[in-house]
Amino acid sequence: MEAKAAAAEKAVEYIENGMTVGLGSGSTSYYAIRKIGERVSQGLRIRAVASSTQTASLARECRIRLTDLTAIDRIDITIDGADEVDKQLNLIKGGGGALLREKILAYNSRQTIIIVDDSKLVDILGKFPLPVEVAPFAVDLTLAQLKRFKIDLNIREVQKEKFITDNGNLIVDCHFSAIRDPEELNMKLLLIPGIIETGLFPHTPFTRVIVGYADGATQILGA
Repeated sequence: MEAKAAAAEKAVEYIENGMTVGLGSGSTSYYAIRKIGERVSQGLRIRAVASSTQTASLARECRIRLTDLTAIDRIDITIDGADEVDKQLNLIKGGGGALLREKILAYNSRQTIIIVDDSKLVDILGKFPLPVEVAPFAVDLTLAQLKRFKIDLNIREVQKEKFITDNGNLIVDCHFSAIRDPEELNMKLLLIPGIIETGLFPHTPFTRVIVGYADGATQILGA
């Protein structure tokens, strides 16, 4: 079994009848959504909210009942992936560009389960470029403020076109190399007008990380 699939299968075990489930985005979340769909076909009764239009499309394909965010006041459990996880369970997310919606779902969840393969575990965050969602308005001024951190950065493109998030914003990938205090950096970045959100997810007490390995084994870290 692929490592990501093993972690996803373990995470889905935490879902119970009657729950409201947050669905993450990206390649690892794909496995979880497929597995949730299998359980729904076997009688699991849940409602779900999606973190991206792509996730919503996959959920519908898997016959997972989606509900509007205006119809709920709390999410029981969110299952999502990550691009990096450090020893304190701080995360970098946003490789798929859905970081703002993913953070909203995670913040409003009673429990967040992050599923990764073991290659995503690091001592210090930063080897993976940090995605930052920025408003298109006056983006050059926002980039100038980011350059004060003395880092390399680039506006994300797909097929030579600027990548546009589901919220109509841009993603700037920032190469910090080593992020030793994720919470402090997150706060500093959010003080810059034009920055909507960052892909830094400082550890919270309600986060559990499930690590999958190539032999099908899993390891659970955190709450």
